[in-house]
Amino acid sequence: MPSRQALFTRRSRVPGARWRLLPLLVAAALASPAQAADLWSIARDALDNNATLASSRSTYQSTESSREVQRGDLLPQIDAKASVANNRTFERQASDQPTGSPNDDNYNSANVSVQATQALFDATNWYELKRSENQVGQQSLTLEQTRQQVLYDVADAYFAILQARDILAARVAQEKAIQRQLEQAKEQFQVGLIAITDVHEAQASYDLARAQRIAAANDLQVSFEALERLTGKRYDSIEGLADDIPIETPKPAARDAWVSMAMENNPTLLATRKGIDIARDNVDVARAGHLPTLDAYADYNYSNNDIDYLSGHSSGAEIGLQASVPIFHGGSTSAQVQSNTYKLEASQYDFEAQRRQTTQQVRSFYTRVVNDVQTVEARRQAVVSNRSALEATRSGYQVGTRNIVDVLQAEQNLYDALASYAQARYAYVTDLLGLRRESGTLDTEALRTVNDWLSETENVRLDLPADATDGDAAVMDIGAPPTPPAE
Repeated sequence: MPSRQALFTRRSRVPGARWRLLPLLVAAALASPAQAADLWSIARDALDNNATLASSRSTYQSTESSREVQRGDLLPQIDAKASVANNRTFERQASDQPTGSPNDDNYNSANVSVQATQALFDATNWYELKRSENQVGQQSLTLEQTRQQVLYDVADAYFAILQARDILAARVAQEKAIQRQLEQAKEQFQVGLIAITDVHEAQASYDLARAQRIAAANDLQVSFEALERLTGKRYDSIEGLADDIPIETPKPAARDAWVSMAMENNPTLLATRKGIDIARDNVDVARAGHLPTLDAYADYNYSNNDIDYLSGHSSGAEIGLQASVPIFHGGSTSAQVQSNTYKLEASQYDFEAQRRQTTQQVRSFYTRVVNDVQTVEARRQAVVSNRSALEATRSGYQVGTRNIVDVLQAEQNLYDALASYAQARYAYVTDLLGLRRESGTLDTEALRTVNDWLSETENVRLDLPADATDGDAAVMDIGAPPTPPAE
């Protein structure tokens, strides 16, 4: 079998056309002077540059600012007003009686007033502030859920590349092996050793192997692009997974322990629970519409004008309490209370649905990881068995006890087993991370542990095609944060 480096440093050619189905060339890391990126460095790029995470972070900051808006309604409110006016009076009436003072029909006036209020009792504002604080807590949990999802998506995309590379290696080797078998069949047919049907069988197997290799190459390219979408960066090469990674059952080794962990840590579940508190606050806000409000206030007014027969200015101050009692608003307050009560009930059902879904997801991932441990070993043994079966079938074909169809089928079985073994290994890693995500414990330490399983000896290198345009080479950076509008 050709070496893995040889398999990924050659470009296949299609007669009469340039091979373009694999624009990214996979090669050994030692062939490039650039250091390969590992899972942890790519995850850090995603935490800094992932657009979905950046959006969630901005939403959290917006929610925090909204809390300060609600807090401001409970603090003193001070307003100042000032006005300057020119006053003119036009009269068409005349009087024969003398007046005590002359009339001034053109004068200027100025007025200044300052008003300060302080809410002493306003249940609506207090409950709205409490709701805002719960909304901040909920958005914080949503941000954490997004962060864990980004870490999982990066790991999933990373190992999808490695899986696609291993599958492509198997398909390339399979194509080459069946191509040699086809060439031998044609030679044997020309000298009359086999029938034409054997050549047709070999040709059909070769065409299938070529189609599988093309599909694997396409999967590899798509996997690279998925990683770029998550991080906004393109990587020359990434490190491969070592052969001797620990394949063992998750710890703790009890499914119920992982479920209990999820009940305490799963951010999506906790955010849904926080939604119950927010819905309860909405009921309290609506009920507060039935309660009176009490404010303390202080007013000061100053006025002056240049009327001819007046001099000086006038001013006044007032301090007092102001109460407002809602009596009847057409029944809208009671209707709002009833509406928010139903929303509270709905939020409680939403939490129960999320609790059940989280429980099911944790149990499912735990079962999958346990099964993956056994599957990896079974797939590894299947590779050994199919390789032995292929050697035996080839020997039987040489002595005439097996036909070419048996040989082709044995080769197909071997390379299918190699692909299945690769899939099983990477499924174990991603399912293990998925279990941590569902339990709410997928943190940077968990990702660093998996990062230690990588090896620098077998890296995947990416080379853009020579005819790539500037648009193809551009990275998908989300750029600097937007500039807020000027105040």
